[in-house]
Amino acid sequence: MRDLLLSNPDNVSLLLHGLRVTGQLFAISWVLALVVAALLTAARAAPSRWLQRGVALFVEYHRNVPGLVQIFVWYFGVPQLLPTGWQRWINRHDGEFFLSCIALTLYAAAYMSEDLRSGLRSLARGQGAAARSLGMTYGQTLRLVLLPQAMRAALGPMVNQTLALFKATSLAMTVGVADLMHAARQIENETYRTFEVFLIASVCYLAGSWLIMGAGAWAQRRVLAARGGR
Repeated sequence: MRDLLLSNPDNVSLLLHGLRVTGQLFAISWVLALVVAALLTAARAAPSRWLQRGVALFVEYHRNVPGLVQIFVWYFGVPQLLPTGWQRWINRHDGEFFLSCIALTLYAAAYMSEDLRSGLRSLARGQGAAARSLGMTYGQTLRLVLLPQAMRAALGPMVNQTLALFKATSLAMTVGVADLMHAARQIENETYRTFEVFLIASVCYLAGSWLIMGAGAWAQRRVLAARGGR
């Protein structure tokens, strides 16, 4: 395995570049997924039944259709619905990266919104009414009172969804994103050393997963400590 990397310095550079792209894809998708999940949760809790049903349909689609299919829909299908000028712009500006990012964002947001909704249900009843009695609007009640508590209550499942999102980034290589898996496949095609190449990729994904789990455990300890201090 060592000689695989040392025999050609380009292999190391290729893997490091792929790892950086994977990190960027994960970080951007994760941040956007949190925002979208919060918006979906707020919409799901809104008084409008039509809005609730629309969000429920959105969530069911993204939870029940495989992530790979969703990436294909965004990469191969959505651009065909756009004007020709937009299609050319996408092709010139790493469209495979940000279209994969959109697909992964919506995929993860659907799961995270359900975790947040469960967190909302676990809160003591009457908090929303108490906040509104103090003059807060519906949006302020959700943003300042309910959603922060729901996020803390759903922290464990949210960490699991974060981990699932990190692993799902490997699907982006199917549409040409130069991520870690794409780099590993390229090196494997050149060296024919399948086992060693994908073992290195596995170690990289394992290390990333451990970092996420470690960060999640740290956050959970902080939340428990904050609750204990009250």
